[in-house]
Amino acid sequence: MKHELLLKAAVAEGLLPADAQAPAAEHRPWPVVLLTALGAWIAAIPLMGLVFALLGGLLDSGAGSYLVGVAVLAGALSLMRRPGLPLFVEQLALPALMVGAGLLGFALFRDLPMRIAALLLLGLVLALATWLQRPWLRVLLGAAAAALLSVQLLPSRWFDLGGGMLSFWLAPHLLLLVWAVALWVQQRHLLDGPRVRRAALIEALAGGWVLVALAGLCWLAGMTFLVGGVLGGSAAGGLALELGSALSPALRWLPLVMRAGSLGFALAGALLLARCWPGCRRPLLLMLAAVLAALAWLLPSLGGALFALALLAVSQRWRLAGAAAVAVAWIIGSFYYQLQWPLGQKALLLLGLGALLGLLSWLTQRRAVAPAAPAAPARGRWVLLCGAAAVLLVANGAIWQKERLIREGRPVFVALAPVDPRSLMQGDFMRLNFALPAAVETPLLQDFGSQRPRLVARLDGRGVAQLLRLHASDAALAEGELLLELTPKDGRWVLVSDAWFFEEGRAAAFEAARFGEFRVQPDGRALLVGMADQNLHSISAQAAPKR
Repeated sequence: MKHELLLKAAVAEGLLPADAQAPAAEHRPWPVVLLTALGAWIAAIPLMGLVFALLGGLLDSGAGSYLVGVAVLAGALSLMRRPGLPLFVEQLALPALMVGAGLLGFALFRDLPMRIAALLLLGLVLALATWLQRPWLRVLLGAAAAALLSVQLLPSRWFDLGGGMLSFWLAPHLLLLVWAVALWVQQRHLLDGPRVRRAALIEALAGGWVLVALAGLCWLAGMTFLVGGVLGGSAAGGLALELGSALSPALRWLPLVMRAGSLGFALAGALLLARCWPGCRRPLLLMLAAVLAALAWLLPSLGGALFALALLAVSQRWRLAGAAAVAVAWIIGSFYYQLQWPLGQKALLLLGLGALLGLLSWLTQRRAVAPAAPAAPARGRWVLLCGAAAVLLVANGAIWQKERLIREGRPVFVALAPVDPRSLMQGDFMRLNFALPAAVETPLLQDFGSQRPRLVARLDGRGVAQLLRLHASDAALAEGELLLELTPKDGRWVLVSDAWFFEEGRAAAFEAARFGEFRVQPDGRALLVGMADQNLHSISAQAAPKR
């Protein structure tokens, strides 16, 4: 019913011809289509291996990969273009489509330079999107097309951090510009009867295209707040941290150019919102735009994400706008990991911006309420109060547990294993490495299930632990032995933590660290409370140096 009303409204406005009809409804729920695609991707891997095993000799020849790839691709296309294709047949056709395209890609990248091969594959992907009518498949092809176009800007040498860094920044922003132009062309020239199919093609391709651009912006920003503690670091984060030091003096203008570009994208998004939504021209919202523009200057990948969010919002593509909002939050959170800024300065800056945003939000809500409007319902206030109380309860409960462990736990020292001195100190924290038994070196310990593994240790006369073995749940401890619980980190098991944070300016003092100081409960739960020197004197308790 909703689609019929929209169709009638479009015909009345002259956007569609009088005889326009809605396309046939897709009877497959989107979860079924998603699972079908996922199964096809999984099936493509063994199918590719089977093709290589059976036709390995032919594929090694110059034209063999092209012949087999074209044959498999043509067969898959002939199946997928048939109307009313059964779901099972589609599951077989999609891996064949991927295998055929993969063989052609393998041959092109083998025989041609990288950029030329990517350009030819881009043409092939766009042709496939034109021939295949399924919107969800066009979205995937749009994502592939965006990735292939970005190859044209990537540096030929991956280790080039000079001019190549500008290429890494330009790639997702160029994708955003192409995407914006395509939507403009669709809106202005293709929403009529004869060319409405082209508009549908652009709509599907643009969805996958902008998702790749947003993913590129998030990758460029690096790891975001708190996620780094779960997933570990990323290549992008390291790349961003090395930007300032790796550039030669002649290329120190690159960060300024990227910041200016990010600011330009953010201002373009603000102007677009003000033009399409007159309500955004109010002074308070303009101040909000100024705050986001200041953040875009600090974060070179934020402006592009803000521009994408604005364009998606004014065009009412709400699902993609949600993805853009996630990208914006990710990029803002990545500011936490920019170690070239001291933690105190970052905290003050974010605190000030957050307070300003909160003030603007409060003033906006106050002006939006008419003077005669009734007071806000008490239920909403109680919800806010209960939420704040729950947050405080959880936070203080965790603090109380840690303090109890420090107060009642058994003091235990564990020797630090040798590490590369050049990577021992990194900013305001130091990397830790403890010599665990050989049985713990495997990245996965399936026998433990959801329970964390524990080590059996024995203390010497000074309280230094000797790590002996993994503890079996059915084995009893000998006299003088104790348990130490392990923690998962970066796909491996560590003893509580692999890093120790300290106050800025105290790196020289912690270079003398030889032991980690723990507090341990009888069940093995442990907490790292400090570092100690070779005489077991606490470094953390020493007086901080004068500033």
